[in-house]
Amino acid sequence: MSVLLPKLVQYCKDLLSVDVFKDYSPNGLQVEGRPAVKKIISGVTASQALLDAAVEMQADLILVHHGYFWKGENERITGIKKRRLSTLLRNDISLLAFHLPLDAHPELGNNAQLAAKMNWKVVSGLDGDLGRAIGMVGELPEPQSAEQLSAAFLQVLGRPAQHIQGINRPIKKIAWCTGGAQGYIEKALEAGVDAYVSGEISEQTVHIAREAGIDYFAAGHHATERYGVQALGEHLATRFGIEHHYVEIDNPV
Repeated sequence: MSVLLPKLVQYCKDLLSVDVFKDYSPNGLQVEGRPAVKKIISGVTASQALLDAAVEMQADLILVHHGYFWKGENERITGIKKRRLSTLLRNDISLLAFHLPLDAHPELGNNAQLAAKMNWKVVSGLDGDLGRAIGMVGELPEPQSAEQLSAAFLQVLGRPAQHIQGINRPIKKIAWCTGGAQGYIEKALEAGVDAYVSGEISEQTVHIAREAGIDYFAAGHHATERYGVQALGEHLATRFGIEHHYVEIDNPV
């Protein structure tokens, strides 16, 4: 089976409530390819390695969380950008990207999917209502030590999380926001949680965590944002009767 590209794109935009978000890059169709979609390849970032894999697998569309045309970037089509766009255009492959809308979706989003993988109960949005909030607040099934939570990250994500020690207390209430959301630690403090989790960490975040006494875990930008595109890709495959494959491009960050 196949689905027409405009129908697929509009379905995604409606599903993810794209118009609600003010983002740093365009959400939706970024590069137009062939008019019908039979096979989707998904990945975290539209890197050259992912594009090459999609070409080899004869994909019609690439679905990513991190696409192109970010605000403030060099607008010239040269070097790496030229090679990437040439690959898509030469092979008539579409690029579909969703950034903040894919973080926030209450079921398919990166934060919701991370919670499902880690067996956390979602209670509320970190900075607004669920569906619009980028981060989430929730609870662990039972109180855990920081060491136990670190072990869970290693088991589920396949890589250790960087841990900044807080007050030595059991962790029950937790807040999280995948990717480069270290700046949300102050929102987590306002929510009164025992621990905060993001993908990346910055120098100043360490001092905030230490002085506030909150356990902080940086579990990896890539590692925490692998699951939204997979969930969305599988959803689209089921909805339209098309093929979907996720391609893991290793990234230590």
